[in-house]
Amino acid sequence: MREEAGCKPTIEECRKVLESLVRVDTCQPEGNEGKLADLVLTTGGAGCAPDDCVPEASLDVIERPIPGIPEAMRAHTMQLTKRAMLNRGVAGIRGEVLIVNLPDKARAVKEALRYLLPELTHVADMIQKKV
Repeated sequence: MREEAGCKPTIEECRKVLESLVRVDTCQPEGNEGKLADLVLTTGGAGCAPDDCVPEASLDVIERPIPGIPEAMRAHTMQLTKRAMLNRGVAGIRGEVLIVNLPDKARAVKEALRYLLPELTHVADMIQKKV
């Protein structure tokens, strides 16, 4: 609704959304072992426009960065478009949750996930101590 009214989210608003997705004490179903998800994927908001604030918000909540994930994603999606170099997405761990910023365009998201998903699954398992 805010975007329809011409308002764009701030870094603080994006950070609050990301925190709520990984927070231990929010909306937990019984027996959920204290978290909402093992993996949080974001799409869009990681470009160079003035209101693209997802990487900054992500870095505010990430405790342990994993720079190799977005580096690999950008290198792979550069084969589709040179504009992939403009993606500022980040990845990292907060608690036992993996956070990854994906591109904005549907084709780039599909290609990035096709390439990254096996490794993201492995990292999520490592974080959960399943490997």
